[in-house]
Amino acid sequence: MTIDDVTAIASEALFTIIKTAAPPLLISLCVGLMLSIFQTVTSIQEQTLTFVPKILSIFLTIMLLGHWMMNNMTGYMITLWENFSIYIR
Repeated sequence: MTIDDVTAIASEALFTIIKTAAPPLLISLCVGLMLSIFQTVTSIQEQTLTFVPKILSIFLTIMLLGHWMMNNMTGYMITLWENFSIYIR
């Protein structure tokens, strides 16, 4: 196993992590931004107001996209296990 193989595996792993984690993070970012704008406009300065909508939005995102996220992760692991004989050489 060469350094190029290790670099390719690490690169693919990081890309899979980013691709899988991006939807919940982006939804959380958008909900947080909208709530911050709402708080600024209405002069509500409650710190805990943002937690419940963010948690609910992340929960709904995982419910809707969880199957796709799990397929991404399992696809990467299947690829790793299929090529295992190449890696131990």
